[in-house]
Amino acid sequence: LTPQRVALSSSREVVHGQRLCVLTHSYHHHRRRRHITTPPFPSLPFPAQPLVTMASKRRVCYYYDNEIGNYYYGQGHPMKPHRIRMTHKLLVSYDMFDKMEVFRPKKMSHVEMTRFHSDDYLNFLRLVNPDNMNDFASQLVRFNVGDDCPVFDGIYEFCQLSAGGSVGGAVRLNLGESDIAVNWGGGLHHAKKSEASGFCYVNDIVLAILELLKVHNRVLYIDIDIHHGDGVEEAFYTTDRVMCVSFHKFGDFFPGTGDLRDVGTDSGKYYSVNFPLRDGIDDFNYEQCFKPVISKIMETYRPSAVVMQCGADSLSGDRLGCFNLSVRGHASTVEFVKSFGLPTLVLGGGGYTIRNVARCWSYETSVLLEQEIPDELPYNEYLEYFAPDYRLHYSPNNMENTNTKEYLETCKARILENLRHIPAAPSVPISDPTPSPLMMFDDDNDKDNPDERLSQRERDKYVMHDAEMESEFARGSGNRDVSIGAGFSVPAASNGSALGNAAAGAGAGSAVASSAASSASAGSASLGGAGADESTAMDVSEAQPQEAAQAKGEADPPPPRQQQQPGGSDGVTAASSSSSSSSSSSSSSSSSSSSS
Repeated sequence: LTPQRVALSSSREVVHGQRLCVLTHSYHHHRRRRHITTPPFPSLPFPAQPLVTMASKRRVCYYYDNEIGNYYYGQGHPMKPHRIRMTHKLLVSYDMFDKMEVFRPKKMSHVEMTRFHSDDYLNFLRLVNPDNMNDFASQLVRFNVGDDCPVFDGIYEFCQLSAGGSVGGAVRLNLGESDIAVNWGGGLHHAKKSEASGFCYVNDIVLAILELLKVHNRVLYIDIDIHHGDGVEEAFYTTDRVMCVSFHKFGDFFPGTGDLRDVGTDSGKYYSVNFPLRDGIDDFNYEQCFKPVISKIMETYRPSAVVMQCGADSLSGDRLGCFNLSVRGHASTVEFVKSFGLPTLVLGGGGYTIRNVARCWSYETSVLLEQEIPDELPYNEYLEYFAPDYRLHYSPNNMENTNTKEYLETCKARILENLRHIPAAPSVPISDPTPSPLMMFDDDNDKDNPDERLSQRERDKYVMHDAEMESEFARGSGNRDVSIGAGFSVPAASNGSALGNAAAGAGAGSAVASSAASSASAGSASLGGAGADESTAMDVSEAQPQEAAQAKGEADPPPPRQQQQPGGSDGVTAASSSSSSSSSSSSSSSSSSSSS
């Protein structure tokens, strides 16, 4: 379980294969993560009230890529991926990384995203860019790409990263390697099968739920974004294996869906739950709506996994929102869902006052980690965004709450009545109880161009084993790298452990099944074994010459087996014998010259 470590001089980060652990200003040494184990989840059915007797600490993994903050929707557009980087920097400054595993998401491939989206739509996203968008005029209209969902540089890669983090977290939940997975770059709940909508292009939530359904019979999706999660509800509107619950603004407001009477159809009837809210709802009233509904669903539906979209546009003072929730009120819903002890995937979503988004998601991460953090913000490179108070929490405004008590009670009673029509535990046959993960690790490096500079993602795969680092420090050697090919260098390790562990680490970061990771590790180990043995041969021979000689003798390959030819005096047999003898003599002479 000990991670491999290597320091990156450019970014104050320590990389474990594809795992990241960030160093703060006050620490200049490598820090180990403590692996926390929890007892298995209790058997169903779950009670209506939270399971307060469960183990308090749960294993949390977190997905983040440095590149996601570089994407830009355009001047004046309210959606700013930069808010994800601001959240990440706050997490770093609050020193939360010792309590969770941090991964760089693997980019989802075209084939993987076609589990939900259509081929022609994904091909369009892959090919279009601001320079050639005029050539796709008809497709821009067809796929609803334009003002709200503009074409920007790297649009396809942005979608790959967003979906990769969400599906990667779902895979870790399926494999039982984490109890809670966090991807603040996900939660794009408006995207449809063949259409962009509401600043969303690829619906990472649907892809993650499809991955969870490989293992879990029933998945509960909870959406606290101020906008209705129409894309997710539409995808699962006719099935009882996913229950979609949304608390949102309804009326003359985008996207205009999510009426109280929208309950699903066919097998999915009553499995879509919509709680339409009005302007100005505060913490107290929101909690009075949220907790009874979720408790009843946990009691009746009995999900085995939860996906929660934590859109921060329901906060007070949001640029596009009209609710009046505080950061603590928003996070109380996350804490309540966490208390049921189910495998939970926590995602981002909307949020357009970016300083408040960073505050909210940082605080909710601390809630998931059960770590108390101070209200005064620590120093970070975006501290000036939080002027003039420089505080984590801020006070809601005094806007009017148009949600009357009678209206909220009527909606709540109607929803609870609809839930009575749901059978206690719908039976779902699963043909393959242990399906393979969606995202597989590709260990084929032959297609890489050695003349191209490796990206940060590729460099992170080549890491040094802890024991090898200690031996190098003990010998006082400053050279830790051994070049094994054109264009890059790899840390030295015996028996190819560096490449083997890199493949295993990258497989874990990309959410690979154990069989795929072990095969990739074995392939990489055989690839790098020879060079690594040669790099340590000198030290072995100096320390123990007899053992080194013995080891060298055992390592030499056996001589090629001579194929016996049937006796005879024909020319073919004689030619074969002479050819074999000449090749043997030539190989022996080359061996003697090599040894000399």
